[in-house]
Amino acid sequence: MKTDLKTTSEKLFSVLSEKKVTFGTAESCTGGLIAKTVTDLSGISEYYYGTVVSYSNSVKQNVLNVKEDTLKQYGAVSSCTAVQMAEGARDVLGCDYAVSTTGIAGPTGGTKEKPVGLVYIACAGKGKKTVVTENHFSGTRKEIREQATEKALNMLIEQIEK
Repeated sequence: MKTDLKTTSEKLFSVLSEKKVTFGTAESCTGGLIAKTVTDLSGISEYYYGTVVSYSNSVKQNVLNVKEDTLKQYGAVSSCTAVQMAEGARDVLGCDYAVSTTGIAGPTGGTKEKPVGLVYIACAGKGKKTVVTENHFSGTRKEIREQATEKALNMLIEQIEK
């Protein structure tokens, strides 16, 4: 699946500047790719507050305030964890919206229950119900991370436009 991260990030920039809102990110499986993609745009600093790359559970807990019970019961790759990551990033970064990604980019690490390509993406907005999607991407590690990044940016655009 081909992605067009440049076009998607440019659309996000347009929506952010029109609505005058800010956002941040909490990234696990995308490892900072969302941050890299949006910071390629000149002028984004007016709207983008930053990211927390939370590859380890300790960062998810200690920085993003993901509950230990959530990680024990559902695991790092779960809808509950994605929601808590997004809400934690929004709170910690002090922005209007935050989007999070947690999943298995592969090529190793997948199981029957949680296969390679499974990615949960959540978007939290102030005063809005946090939304989360379960996604099943395919391809190489790089392609899965790019697809997750594009989906996350599109989710963010959709939530801001609501």
